[in-house]
Amino acid sequence: MKNKTFKKILAAMLAAALAIPALAGCGGGNAQNAGTGADESSGGNESASSGQTVRIQVSKDTVCGVAMQLAAELGYFEDELGAIGQDCEVTVAASSETVDLLTSGKIDAAFGLACNFITPISNGLPVSFVTGVHKGCTKFYAKSSSGIETLEDFKGKNIGVPTLSDSSTLELKRKLGDLGFTVNGADADVTFTAYAMSDLPAALDNGAVDIIGVHEPMGTMVEANYDVVTLLDTGKDEKFKDEYCCMALVTQDLIKNNPEGAAAFARAVQKGAAFAQANSEEAAKIQIDGGYVSGDAETNAKIIEGLDFTPGVKAARETFSNAFSDLQKTGDLNADLDEAEFTAQAFPELDGVPESMTYDPETQEFTETD
Repeated sequence: MKNKTFKKILAAMLAAALAIPALAGCGGGNAQNAGTGADESSGGNESASSGQTVRIQVSKDTVCGVAMQLAAELGYFEDELGAIGQDCEVTVAASSETVDLLTSGKIDAAFGLACNFITPISNGLPVSFVTGVHKGCTKFYAKSSSGIETLEDFKGKNIGVPTLSDSSTLELKRKLGDLGFTVNGADADVTFTAYAMSDLPAALDNGAVDIIGVHEPMGTMVEANYDVVTLLDTGKDEKFKDEYCCMALVTQDLIKNNPEGAAAFARAVQKGAAFAQANSEEAAKIQIDGGYVSGDAETNAKIIEGLDFTPGVKAARETFSNAFSDLQKTGDLNADLDEAEFTAQAFPELDGVPESMTYDPETQEFTETD
């Protein structure tokens, strides 16, 4: 094992995250406006009132947040909102701060793991999804010497997760529920134990847990530094491979009071995702140069390339529907919730957001698809 190397890499990652300040204004400082212009993709919303500002959080501690980071650095937020006569304000903060920033009214728009938000929305968190961003960033591991080889072997095991409400926890509950496992209550077939993400590899290594669930880039670090077997990869698993693990979201107040601004935000995120899908190496360089993540560009580019950053609305709404149904069955969502009513609240139809977006690195042009 290469625990010392792993700890050095992790320490550098955390130190870099803590050192990044919040940004005032909309664009980043390294590559603004590359590949787009302020007159592109306004979505036909020029009639929106001018003078409004959409406040956006960009996560500083995750490779998976590259679409948001690119939208800030390359000026896509500024372009899309400027095209409808509006402005934006970007705050760079840890992903762990997203819910607090939303509930305190400090931001209007953000990005996150979809399953992290479904239950909070059902409990009154007033946010809604607007587009899927990427697929496949969660993996589950056991030590190679453990004898755990299949999902059926999870029965009776202790599983380390970032939090009991984390998307990794809920996704595994969905998968094990399909296999007939009881995943909640006193008679549950598995036990979930929460650890800080940075502590999960050590918890697995020292035997505190039998299995861990982590998100990228931690998965890549675990594979490089520990002798593990991959038991579930949401980017390859038949159940999850076409689902969006991460989505862009806005407050319900923004949709009600400024739907044009919400749509412009969604288009900008789609541009960031499309850029990452088409040019993972440049995307990784931009996010590192911008100070959003640590590591090296080559490794991060491989992580980005291993995910599917083709943005989409229809498949994201299908992801939401699948998760809703599964989590009602496992008991993680109230059985009395009506899917149609809840979907209208949590993932409403929003005019001005294309189904998807592609980017051509040669022409530096985006193409909207319906």
